[in-house]
Amino acid sequence: MSVTDPQDVRRDDGWAPDAPAYAVVVPTIGRECLADCLAALATADGPPPVEVLVVDDRPDPGELPLTAAGTLRERLRVLATYGRGPAAARNAGLREAGAPWVVFLDDDVRVDADWRRRLGADLAAASPETGGVQGRLVVPLPADRRPTDWERGTAGLADASWATADMAYRTEALRAVGGFDERFRRAFREDADLALRVLGAGWDLRRGGRTTRHPVRPADRWVSVRAQRGNADDVLMTRLHG
Repeated sequence: MSVTDPQDVRRDDGWAPDAPAYAVVVPTIGRECLADCLAALATADGPPPVEVLVVDDRPDPGELPLTAAGTLRERLRVLATYGRGPAAARNAGLREAGAPWVVFLDDDVRVDADWRRRLGADLAAASPETGGVQGRLVVPLPADRRPTDWERGTAGLADASWATADMAYRTEALRAVGGFDERFRRAFREDADLALRVLGAGWDLRRGGRTTRHPVRPADRWVSVRAQRGNADDVLMTRLHG
């Protein structure tokens, strides 16, 4: 098992005509940013996903800005998981995906204009032992002031390993390890847990050449207090992985 640097799978032209088919899974709780996420995916250059699975994880699913998907609208399906958490939402998309690769995007990211083309190169360059290829995350920070603690925390995603804000997995690898552990009810540690199990099963994980922007979500003064709920996931991670 190994984790490889981005330079190992990056191609200068960013184009791979033999790129394998992929599906995109986007879990959401109905935030307005979903429209920007779908619009960026739809207008990116390169081979489109064979399907886009938007998983509505609100306790009471409702309307979603699906028209933003533009040319991908006919390839889009909506699933519902009724508030079971992001791990369960991603598993719902995984179960429905029929492509050999599944790309997970968070609903608050915006892929770059050449993302689909770069993704094709990432997947085409993957060896048979490669179970996942991570995208590069860029977090824009204010240029006219010091970032807040919340902004600095979000910026840490740029260096994080295996973040499912933009993570492509071989469908076979995910199903072999049972997908995401749904005991992780928050968007915290569930991606690291999955990656460790994929690595433990003998697959490689690599970093690709595609780039996705992750804007900092607006937050109130209590956001740091709410973030402490993730301590329960740290306890579970320690129990599972030491």
